[in-house]
Amino acid sequence: MKKTLKQSLIAAMLLTPAALSAQSAIDANEINGSDVRGTARFVAMGGAFTSLGGDLSSLTQNPAGLGIYRRSEIGLTFDIGRRNYSSESGGYAFSNSQTKANFDNFGYVGTANIKNSALRSFSWGVSYNRLNSFHRRHQGYNMPTETSLSNYIASFTNGVDPSALDFGTNYNPYLDSSEDWMSILGYTTYMINPTGTGNFYNGLHQGSTTGDAAYTVEETGYQDEYNIDFGGNVSDIVYWGIGIGIQDISYSRRLLYSESMENAAIATKASSETVTGDAGFDLDSYKSISGTGVNLKAGIIVRPFDEFRIGAAIHTPTWLHLNHQGDAFVNYSYFDPSVHEGRDNPLAGNEQTDLYDYDSRLRSPWRFMIGASYTILNRAIVSVDYERVQYQDMHQKYQTGSTWGGYSYVSDDDTNAEIKSYYKGGDIFRAGVEFRVTPKFSVRAGYNIQSSHIREAATQSGANIVTAGVDPSYNLGKSTENISFGLGYRYKAWYIDLAYQWKHSEDTFHAFTDFDGQSAPTATFKDNIHSFVISTGFRF
Repeated sequence: MKKTLKQSLIAAMLLTPAALSAQSAIDANEINGSDVRGTARFVAMGGAFTSLGGDLSSLTQNPAGLGIYRRSEIGLTFDIGRRNYSSESGGYAFSNSQTKANFDNFGYVGTANIKNSALRSFSWGVSYNRLNSFHRRHQGYNMPTETSLSNYIASFTNGVDPSALDFGTNYNPYLDSSEDWMSILGYTTYMINPTGTGNFYNGLHQGSTTGDAAYTVEETGYQDEYNIDFGGNVSDIVYWGIGIGIQDISYSRRLLYSESMENAAIATKASSETVTGDAGFDLDSYKSISGTGVNLKAGIIVRPFDEFRIGAAIHTPTWLHLNHQGDAFVNYSYFDPSVHEGRDNPLAGNEQTDLYDYDSRLRSPWRFMIGASYTILNRAIVSVDYERVQYQDMHQKYQTGSTWGGYSYVSDDDTNAEIKSYYKGGDIFRAGVEFRVTPKFSVRAGYNIQSSHIREAATQSGANIVTAGVDPSYNLGKSTENISFGLGYRYKAWYIDLAYQWKHSEDTFHAFTDFDGQSAPTATFKDNIHSFVISTGFRF
């Protein structure tokens, strides 16, 4: 079932749709991924820096790493990524590629060494980090299809009076009713039609229908974080750090979905009954989510003896204030040979929804990490990390109306229940090694794997996954794997580091959720990213 935004509008009634779908658990998950991004040294060692520190990426991961610094540092990082996409559905395969350049990291650490004190040094730092890039594109084709998007829309529209879905004098169902926008769009484009018995509807797909479906998904956007951290060194044994992170998120998704059917149950202009004919429609759905948020980080590193370090860090959720916008457009064409024999497309046209625009609040997952590292003969470093991400603890609030201080927000119990139903805690394992070939030259390697945090019940055939807005599609991710290598060179105060990283991930795309025993079109999507990272900077 689609769900309706439980929102009472007061002064904002003219600006915000009265019955738009709220943010879903799917949306919350889309903007809370985890990636291995940072300095080239950090990337080359798989991000296993919870206990190492002494790197500008410490400001994003474990702020206790600032305590390792003995000198100040300034540096920046660039990344060029080649992304190769491939998808397979219904026996058809598609592939695509994209190359993008990013400015991934800039940071500064200042250090004050303190004499004759247990607090040996105090450090502070500021940094910019690109945490995630949402750019990707995939497409698929299914033939034959078991059902239709129109039948799915009909299934959750049953019980609604048709007069509530149709435009009238001084009546706009998008703004003036409490009905789902997909129901309104489906009704006004003849994708769903009344059965004539009660308030029930038929979709286009019936027992003798054959057809196919094609779809393309384009995603763009980024997740950036700006950090301000403080850290210290106590007796060269305990290193501590605290910090604040300010995040900036911009995510957009465009779905192009089309169906073509023969022997479909189509409407006619002559009567309210349906007849058997040919049907086709194209859905162009767009949504964007943008906003800012703040989080806190704290960490500690303990060095019981010179060669060994253990570290731990905790990241509070990021408390995000989000804005949602979007709309959808349908172009349709239905041919009734019994009434309009010899004429193409007797019932054709297009319809577009209004533009929605509303705000919500989201609390992202808690993150916990531990790590250990060992130095061998002052030539080699081995480091391992484990991180737990509590995806099931994400929490959504919706806007209820205006107050003297602005807008008030209350818990969205339905979405929060879906979050716990779809997601579980995610596990991330990181490992990295560094070998100093000469005092100036080092080689590195790393490995990172993230387990899927999707509950098995949500991936099973027949699972009912709720979406929101006017995009019925969604992706469910599997595990993600990263393998990396790198080189480092130091010359006096200057350094330059290079890294190569290969990332592999898989998703399952669903054009809409399974319903009433019917399976929606799906595709298996594979994403391979080849990244080349370069960092340079000075210590002084």
